[in-house]
Order: sequence, then C-alpha cells, then structure tokens
Amino acid sequence: MALSADKMKQYRTLGHSLNPIVTIAAKGVTDNVLAEINRALEDHELIKIKVAVVDRDARKAAIQEVCTSSNAQLVQEIGKVALLFREAAKPDPRKSNIR
Repeated sequence: MALSADKMKQYRTLGHSLNPIVTIAAKGVTDNVLAEINRALEDHELIKIKVAVVDRDARKAAIQEVCTSSNAQLVQEIGKVALLFREAAKPDPRKSNIR
C-alpha cells in the first residue's frame, strides 16, 4: 500500500521530533537488527533508524533491505537517518507515534 502525498507529509512532520530507535552498524543488517526493527514498527508504527555506514550505496542498500524484509515503507531519508512506517496489526494508542 503506497502512502498518499498528504500522509507522507504528515508522517515527515511527526518524525521530525523522533530519535533513532535502532542503529545499523558497519556489519550491516543482521537477524537481531531486523527483529528489533520489526518489534519497534509493531509498537510505534513510525520509527527512525540510523545507518552508520560510510558508503552511500551500501547505506541505501541497507535501508532498502530493511524496508523489504520488514514490509515497511520508507517515508524519508536524510543522510544516515531513515524514517520508516508500517501499520500495526493491533495498534496501541499509548505506544504509537501516529495515533
């Protein structure tokens, strides 16, 4: 499901004040990192991740791999920080960043 331009703008605005929850190191995307990202997406729906990889192409590949394997949508990417969204199956309004 692609997000509309209005939703993307709204999520970028909400994501501005968020801090990165997960940092992907130079090792790349591991199973533990993916598990933490999936848990965070299920709880918060909108999260920031930091990709601490120097090479730009490797960084973009890591973000794409995370989006593909976690079924999340890339809302915004600025430098080494990416904003991801995935709607939760059972959203909890106390934990969610968008509700």
